[in-house]
Amino acid sequence: MSEPVLTVEQMRAAERAAVDAGTSEWELMQRAGRGAALWVMRAAAGRGVTVLCGPGNNGGDGYVIAQSLLGAGYAVEVIAPREPSSTAARTARAHYEGPVSEAARPQHPVVVDCLFGYGLSRAVEGAFAELLEELGANDCYRIAIDVPSAVESDSGRVLGPLPRYDLTLALGAWKQAHALMPAVARMGALRRVPIGIETGGGTAAFAAPPHLGAPAADAHKYRRGLLAIVAGAMPGAPLLSSEAAMRAGAGYVSLLSEHAHPDAPAELVIEQGDFAEAIADERIAALLVGPGLGRDGAARSRLAAVLGRGLPAVLDADALHLLDAKLLAEADASKLCVTPHEGELAALCEAFGVTTECKLDRARRLHDVTGMTVLAKGADTILVAGGMTSFFPRGSSWLSVAGTGDVLAGIFASRLAVHGNTRRAGEEAVWLHHEAARRADPAFTAGELARAVRTAMETFL
Repeated sequence: MSEPVLTVEQMRAAERAAVDAGTSEWELMQRAGRGAALWVMRAAAGRGVTVLCGPGNNGGDGYVIAQSLLGAGYAVEVIAPREPSSTAARTARAHYEGPVSEAARPQHPVVVDCLFGYGLSRAVEGAFAELLEELGANDCYRIAIDVPSAVESDSGRVLGPLPRYDLTLALGAWKQAHALMPAVARMGALRRVPIGIETGGGTAAFAAPPHLGAPAADAHKYRRGLLAIVAGAMPGAPLLSSEAAMRAGAGYVSLLSEHAHPDAPAELVIEQGDFAEAIADERIAALLVGPGLGRDGAARSRLAAVLGRGLPAVLDADALHLLDAKLLAEADASKLCVTPHEGELAALCEAFGVTTECKLDRARRLHDVTGMTVLAKGADTILVAGGMTSFFPRGSSWLSVAGTGDVLAGIFASRLAVHGNTRRAGEEAVWLHHEAARRADPAFTAGELARAVRTAMETFL
């Protein structure tokens, strides 16, 4: 089941709704603090804990955590550079029975960061910045409550010293920063603490692992989906895409290429005849164009032919540099999926007049402007389809090698050929891509990753 991801305003609205329904702000704070304290106790395993408390409600959560630990017999110290400023935080401070230091160095082997919560929008400075710098230099187990204190929740931007945490506990709901670079790279393990608020009805979520299932009992190769992959100037990239696509569920993968491919697997059908005739095959369920396509006139003509078919299609690599408003006007954008990395996303945004800076906002705006499904890939992968945004747990950092994007495009297109649903295919592709990386040996090549897709399928059947 997918889990909602909220913006700052959506989280505030969810908390207001709970209060309006009769749950006090103090009760919500107790639920959050006590729930987080259980995770802190697991991590601390009897060791002493330092809690860093800020002036707002995140600091209030910290006082509740500290009191829960104190009641359980833990050695606890609280460091708070400023007194609480909100009513609920002042109540939490009043209920805490231990001492509070305004300025000190953390003394215990476990440190809990409750300086600022999900609403931070300005730079962290002064005593708070000094505490975070000290935390980063300290040899301790670091836990962030809700989001790390130097992180802007909606964008993942870093607004001050950002230590590397071992554990981050999201309170009530996931926030966008829990899925976005650069912040998420410093968050360690991610866990969510339920606090009894309603978080559904939004337009963003962590995608649930897919259930792919086996082909129907009466399936045959065309019913399972014929995927045509359009090659171009360079033969290697489309072959990588084909290797992945053959293992991701499509019943038939055809490579439309003018090159000889002596190393191609015997199972791959290579069409070297008339391109117009090959692409007109009525049995084709989906198309992939871009890997190895080139960027000359012939490449543009091939892309135009793909778009003219009106079939579900994945556009990757060179196709993303060729695509423009004139070409898109001749296509059914609702059936198109683009898979840009950072540079390709910038090219698409320039082509379609998108000027926002944040990767998440760029992907969403590009989808809004064009109607295409956008899979903005990278260390933080974001899928925007049908007005919904899907986030994903982090994949292996070993994916940072040439050719893995071609593999992802092949998986995406293969899943699209199976059922034709762009959002579903994108989510399935990312999960399979990440699982294939997990199953492949470290320092894998793109070819080894493509071959690992077959065993990755086992996880989701």
